[in-house]
Amino acid sequence: MSKEGKRRHLFISHHHKDDGEVSKLTNLMLGKGYDVRNSSVRMKPENQRRMDEKRVSDKVIERVLRMKISWAGTIVVLIGKDTHSRKWVNWEIDKAHQQGKRIIGVFVRGGTEANIPPSLEKYGSAIVNWNSDSIINAIDGVNNFENPDGSTRDAPNSGGSVNC
Repeated sequence: MSKEGKRRHLFISHHHKDDGEVSKLTNLMLGKGYDVRNSSVRMKPENQRRMDEKRVSDKVIERVLRMKISWAGTIVVLIGKDTHSRKWVNWEIDKAHQQGKRIIGVFVRGGTEANIPPSLEKYGSAIVNWNSDSIINAIDGVNNFENPDGSTRDAPNSGGSVNC
């Protein structure tokens, strides 16, 4: 398969404290021959400063996120310790669902079922553990639902998203 055939346009939704996990995920896929194009927002120091100073309105954040989600074919939600309580993660999942995007969850090391965002439970197409084959299969359309240890669990919803 050509490099072009293994290109994936992703929006990786995550809690900014898990920025390092975004790089780990893209590197994991790169190691399997995938060319990942990630449109997610990282909380670089200058972005964090503008947020702390309240120089960026929610409307601006929403507009930017909508554009970035629209560009992606699949939304990957990194499930870490605090992901479930993050306002913007649930907002991103809701917008991705409204746009008909495939939404998958990936447990980062230390993530538990209690950390799954409510919107991911509602709209997720797959939730998998941190395993390259499981992640790639989920991104490519396999609707598996796993626990953090990789064992199978029941699908939390009956809806799911479509593959774009």
